[in-house]
Amino acid sequence: MAPDASLTGRVYPPGPAYLVERQQVRAFALAVGERHPACHSPEAARALGHPDLLAPPTFLCVPAHRATDQAVFDPEAGLDYDRVVHRGQRFVLRRPVFAGDSLLLTVHIDALKSLGGGKVLELRTEVTTADRTPVGTVYMSLVDRPG
Repeated sequence: MAPDASLTGRVYPPGPAYLVERQQVRAFALAVGERHPACHSPEAARALGHPDLLAPPTFLCVPAHRATDQAVFDPEAGLDYDRVVHRGQRFVLRRPVFAGDSLLLTVHIDALKSLGGGKVLELRTEVTTADRTPVGTVYMSLVDRPG
């Protein structure tokens, strides 16, 4: 079935705030091989002027992945998740993420189009703090391969 291009521009409002916890920051830092003390020790982070643990730059993929489920599993998008592969991702950061941040994530469908018999879903997730201070933007591209 051809993708419904009219979904381009659809916006999924933020769900509940995503609280960044110290253990999440530490676990993510270990998973990506980030050894900087500011990612593991609140004291080391504060010594550098940070309010708490500093999350690695790609940490935003964790809350963004959860937020984009709204679009990925939207029946109107018509994706078959068993055939979906990750095509690409990029981050535009406006400020660092710290343990203790409360984040709001707004997901936008930037494009839903055909590619080689499959579908491509281009998503943009705008991330702010609870008081709407911009944190960054996560761009994600997914492909639903032909069956």
